[in-house]
Amino acid sequence: MKQITSQELKTMYLNFFEEKGHAIIPSASLIPENDPTVLFTTAGMHPLVPYLLGEKHPAGKRLTDVQKCVRTGDIDDVGDDTHCTFFEMMGNWSLGDYFKTEAIAWSFEFLTSEKYLDIPVTKLAVTVFEGDENAPRDEESADLWAKNGMPRDRIFYLGKKDNWWGPAGVTGPCGPDTEMFIDTGKEACSDTCSPACSCGKYIEIWNDVFMQYYKNEDGTYTPLAHMNVDTGMGVERTVCTINGKNTVYDTDLFQEARAFLEKVSGKKYGDDDNQKAFRVVLDHVRTATFMLGDVRGITPSNVDQGYVLRRLLRRAIRFAMNLDIQGADLAGLAMVYVEKYKDSYTELTVAKDLIANEIIKEVEKFSKTITQGLKEFAKVASFIKGDVIPGKTAFRLYDTFGFPVEMTEELATEKNMTVDREGYETAYQEHQKKSQVGSEQRFKGGLADSSELTTNLHTATHLMHEALRKVVTGEDIVQRGANITAERLRFDFSCSRPVTKEELAEVEKIVNDAINAKLPVDCVEMPIAEAQAKGAVGIFTSKYGENVKVYTINDYSCEICGGPHATNTGELGRFKIKKEQSSSSGVRRIKAVLITE
Repeated sequence: MKQITSQELKTMYLNFFEEKGHAIIPSASLIPENDPTVLFTTAGMHPLVPYLLGEKHPAGKRLTDVQKCVRTGDIDDVGDDTHCTFFEMMGNWSLGDYFKTEAIAWSFEFLTSEKYLDIPVTKLAVTVFEGDENAPRDEESADLWAKNGMPRDRIFYLGKKDNWWGPAGVTGPCGPDTEMFIDTGKEACSDTCSPACSCGKYIEIWNDVFMQYYKNEDGTYTPLAHMNVDTGMGVERTVCTINGKNTVYDTDLFQEARAFLEKVSGKKYGDDDNQKAFRVVLDHVRTATFMLGDVRGITPSNVDQGYVLRRLLRRAIRFAMNLDIQGADLAGLAMVYVEKYKDSYTELTVAKDLIANEIIKEVEKFSKTITQGLKEFAKVASFIKGDVIPGKTAFRLYDTFGFPVEMTEELATEKNMTVDREGYETAYQEHQKKSQVGSEQRFKGGLADSSELTTNLHTATHLMHEALRKVVTGEDIVQRGANITAERLRFDFSCSRPVTKEELAEVEKIVNDAINAKLPVDCVEMPIAEAQAKGAVGIFTSKYGENVKVYTINDYSCEICGGPHATNTGELGRFKIKKEQSSSSGVRRIKAVLITE
């Protein structure tokens, strides 16, 4: 296998599929535009859900991209060999165009051709769906792999757990997938060893999903008329595996950042005592850089995306203390990432001052929390009878003040005390279980809601956005985020002050006047330059590629958007603002509803 850098891999992938007739589209925001069930874009397919469901994409039926993603379910595991919170996912897409024949042939070509990854077939293995009572064994995919040159003994049949995608909810599009693995050369763990094992012999690097069924409410599956291909190849994992590295932190993705940390800390990455701290700081600051630099404006706060960002930064700060790294150095590390990714993600360069300033501000805020935590520890230690700090107390110091248990143990040692580590772990596990249950309910992911109520609220959001621009004077009102469900809309926008009651009342009046006027809502596809010349509002234009959808509401508003919309404002009902509040520094939030009578 050839040695390859992350940028070489991404360029090679995009060029390969462009030659196969795919339009290269840019990465979407880290915040899903039309999916309130998740906080972050967690996979390459996420921004393309409306098009996978049949909506026409402005760039055509064949697409390819590199999508920036964030997954935060395992934050506390970051620091080991495998976990990362930010990653890039390469993908190619067929929206009702080609299917298994082309997808598998191109996957095999990209993996094995000397011109591309040049992986020997003997180092590859693939899996296909073994079939069950609802869908047949995927012999078609197996035969296609064999036809392209994959030996039959390297084609494995696995069940739904391993080789089936979706649906995200009770009903919806779904289908078998075929996954591609690198054989590391390790001894098989048993006679039944396969890519389904976690023994480390096989490492997955690519996945082709074939959406060919619709799961009905009664549990039956109906073949789809509009079949799609959805693939994903992780940049981090692929670069690490192809280059024979033990962890992603040993690849070029972290090379400059590691060197910077070693310089400012005076410590070496490979030292066992420092390795976890290095990795946590490297990962979390990279993720924070992309969050802060996102076009939809994530800043530290106590809710939603801002809360996750704050948690990442504070964990990075805690581990940076172990390396004697100051807050300004963390901002400097962020600038290393800006420089590395600036060509692929120009928004990072635009936001670099904001990125540095927000990191420094968070360091200053957390320093005060640490000071309060030290006072709390002294108080706790003085009241404890005996020489053991209870596990629940140690966990409260962690949960409330951000004290890692190691810090509490160090402070306890200074007072000739110990920490009930077992009790701490029990309290920690109980907290994790509660968090996981909440996450499963709140962030289970899925296909975007395109119900009538949600569709109407999308249109109401456009009306409110334009009304705010007219009413709130002296402010540059720019959308910073939106979260829309069938029950309500939530809209974040740049504004340095609270919107007054009088202004909110005027916004309501303008929106309801537009609704009562029964204005037509028209959608036209056009190049970005033409949309901008037309005066279309939209800060997320990079998501859509060269052509965009422009929604015009008579002569009231003109906005770039990819979400579903009503055809006439008269369909909406009565608009009512329920709440206006601060979302984060310089960002306000409005929650509103539509009342149908």
